[in-house]
Amino acid sequence: MPRPWPTTPPTADERSAYADAVPRSFWLDGLPARDASPALAREARASLCIVGGGFTGLWAAIHAKADDPARDIVVLEGDVVGSAASGRNGGFCIASLTHGIDHGLARFPEEIDTLVRLGLENFDGLVADLDRLSIDCDFQPTGELSVALEPHELDWLQEEADLLGRFGHDAVVLDRDALQAQIASPTYLGGVWDRTGAAVLDPGKLVEGLRRAAIASGVRIYEGTTVEGIEPTPRGLRLVTGAGAVEAERVLLATGAHRSLLGAVRARIAPVYDYVLVTEPLTTEQRASIGWADGQGIADSANQFHYYRLTADGRILWGGYDAVYRWRGPVDARFDERDASFARLSQHFFTTFPQLRGLRFSHRWGGAIDTCSRFSVFFGTAYDGRLAYATGYTGLGVCATRFGARVALDLVDGRASEATGLQYVARKPVPFPPEPLRSAAIRLTQRGLAAADARGGRRGRWLRTLDRLGVGFDS
Repeated sequence: MPRPWPTTPPTADERSAYADAVPRSFWLDGLPARDASPALAREARASLCIVGGGFTGLWAAIHAKADDPARDIVVLEGDVVGSAASGRNGGFCIASLTHGIDHGLARFPEEIDTLVRLGLENFDGLVADLDRLSIDCDFQPTGELSVALEPHELDWLQEEADLLGRFGHDAVVLDRDALQAQIASPTYLGGVWDRTGAAVLDPGKLVEGLRRAAIASGVRIYEGTTVEGIEPTPRGLRLVTGAGAVEAERVLLATGAHRSLLGAVRARIAPVYDYVLVTEPLTTEQRASIGWADGQGIADSANQFHYYRLTADGRILWGGYDAVYRWRGPVDARFDERDASFARLSQHFFTTFPQLRGLRFSHRWGGAIDTCSRFSVFFGTAYDGRLAYATGYTGLGVCATRFGARVALDLVDGRASEATGLQYVARKPVPFPPEPLRSAAIRLTQRGLAAADARGGRRGRWLRTLDRLGVGFDS
């Protein structure tokens, strides 16, 4: 049996609710218009060249300048800063570095205490940086609410709360009545509210704030500049672009789901597409009908899950459930629209909040997530340590990118730290097989996860095999 979602196709009303939605990230659509930074059209030199103008690249640039204000830093961005995952995610800012404590325990049991602490310290450091850099990104430390929609998920709630409490989190179990008093939905059976190290924010405002802070510190940013190759030189590395090049002593790759310049990274990243809807602002009556006074970020507890939250102007962002991998993993704007996913999201939204039927969606979009098999950022170096990278956040990058940038900087500068000494940093995820096995394995895994949801959480042989191999498809 399926989860609480309808087995019939979406209705005409559910489809029409998003028909006129703007096909663009709500976060990016809300930013003030600005002129793009110029593209690189000449030969340039830098002490550090960062490839990728998303969260990781910008955090790295800002922290490298804080370490050494005299350091000459260049950021190369193929499109405009924040145009990829950094500007189109859900805006969940979560302290975990391991996609949850239970996932971290399964993968890094000897280091989990350190990883939880480092994650919380990184969360606090992000909050401090927002204040230091005067970045207003509608940061709200609302906590994260995990909701049970099926009876078998109720058995997990106390275990989850106990595990969170063991590692110092303030977590409370909500039974059906307590949860309904928080947020009114006929699908809710119970939940766990983790009130430690979890917030929501506007990722568009964050990435724009980071861009401004980087430029103010003296970082040079070139937009519309795609790196086509890397060449070793006696002084470092030469990054070749369409109309110029940068020769740098050190290079930091922060390219996410886009095709990496390194084959070792390409083998470990599967670009998986995720889709999102955002509603029009709710009226006072509509907001009263659902409650949600504390504004928690919410995710349901299944393998195929939705994530959703309120925006600062009273909309609901609703995303997830589908995770679409395409043959050979292309990343292209033509895949940002997928009607089947939008229709399913709309249907599930109105199943969750039937009292909001008639509400329309103002924005719809999709984009690629840099998925790796361990479901958390991984690191590495190349070219005799002159290049370092951090990638594979698998949808948990809003907060973790700050940590990833810091670790990658330490690696490329040859600087030992508590984090660089961890197996979490030294070990890499299991690579995906080449096509056609990659597509077949991902499809088989997705079917196994859906089947586990339908069988009361019981994992089949394929998923149990992945678990034994340390592959992270249990989040």
